Amino acid sequence: MILYFSGTGNSELIASRLAKEVDDEIINLFDKIQCLNYSIIDSKKPWIIVTPTYAWRIPRIVNDWLKKTQLNGHQDIYFVMSCAGSKGNADKYLQKLAEYKGLHYKGCKEVIMPENYIALFDTTPSKKVMPIIDKAQDEIVEIAQYIKQNQNFPQVQITMKDKLNSGIVNDVFYPLFVHDKKFYATDACITCGKCVQVCPLKNIKLVDGKPLWQGNCTHCMACIARCPKAAIEYGQKSIGKERYLCPK
Repeated sequence: MILYFSGTGNSELIASRLAKEVDDEIINLFDKIQCLNYSIIDSKKPWIIVTPTYAWRIPRIVNDWLKKTQLNGHQDIYFVMSCAGSKGNADKYLQKLAEYKGLHYKGCKEVIMPENYIALFDTTPSKKVMPIIDKAQDEIVEIAQYIKQNQNFPQVQITMKDKLNSGIVNDVFYPLFVHDKKFYATDACITCGKCVQVCPLKNIKLVDGKPLWQGNCTHCMACIARCPKAAIEYGQKSIGKERYLCPK
């Protein structure tokens, strides 16, 4: 069973391709997280969790959902993380999560995808997007081979920087940067409500026709990336910058 979480489509693409390669079912966790649905899930095949990388670990809302949801059936669990750079030392924390769930940790693989975190960085220029995605296809096929052969993902060398990024930096990053105080809608807003629909935490409401953020944000970038009029900004950081949605 493949469970995925995706704000701008990168992890969705990976999960969809994996589902075809390993002939498995796929579930979008956006819906379950949005509805606080922690009902039991059963799978006769290994669990494959596909998520973006948030500060060198999986998103905390996914981690919390997994802790609260009973996964029955197969005892093996794989993790696949989309990122623009590195997953850091995410393995350390994912192995602890697997132990907490009583599952056999089979490892974590990263897949390099275009940058989408417009709250801090420039998104990947359009002309460079497809070459990155095309290269990722080969990585996904390789990942699928490990899963089909029931092999652990190979371990990679972890540097001190990786340990710091997934540890102290992650701990500091969330309270300092992961908030919605800087989100706002410009006059380009057409009151379509798309941002309300795509928020996994139901954190956006329309007030007097404009979106208003409610203080419970995970920085998935779904709202700013999926706005059809590019009417959502994040402080001064996003102004004039290209938005990113996975073209596939």
